[in-house]
Amino acid sequence: MSTAPVAENGKILSAELQGRWWTWVASEPETTNPVTDTNGSRCGRNQPPDVWFLAGTHGGRAVRACEIPNGRPIAVPVINLVGDDQSCAAFMGRAQGTVALDGKPVKPETYEGDSILVEGVQDNQVTGEEGRFTATACGLWVQLPLLAPGAHSLRIHGQSGDFSVDVDYVLTVGASSA
Repeated sequence: MSTAPVAENGKILSAELQGRWWTWVASEPETTNPVTDTNGSRCGRNQPPDVWFLAGTHGGRAVRACEIPNGRPIAVPVINLVGDDQSCAAFMGRAQGTVALDGKPVKPETYEGDSILVEGVQDNQVTGEEGRFTATACGLWVQLPLLAPGAHSLRIHGQSGDFSVDVDYVLTVGASSA
């Protein structure tokens, strides 16, 4: 498998990242979806080999514990949306968020609206669509560099209008294989 296109700063380009993330969450039905996960038990489902995705919620609070293999950068939306150009413009006009990794602030990046390709399974409640489709994705995102082995805390809070996401992660990065 080839790696994703990256920018000069080593991060996955926004359209690629958002398309892959939305396909990741749309590849699971509601009963096994990482977005509906209440404790972190689903965080390892269908992870790609070159990045580790984390999920927000459908709105509200969650506390999750996840084990992450060593050597994987992490990507997570602070708050995001998939829809069309108009819905993304309205959503991003009110979007705000904060992230803290091990108690230190991390500045989210703004992805205003990218055309993405998504593939969803039947009964996925995240996108509501099955099969391949094109949409516009937007949001506030963080792409974290490789974390040292051991325990880390990641606190995510995002809001746009009346919709808010509040997730605390306890991340355990595995020991180096070298």
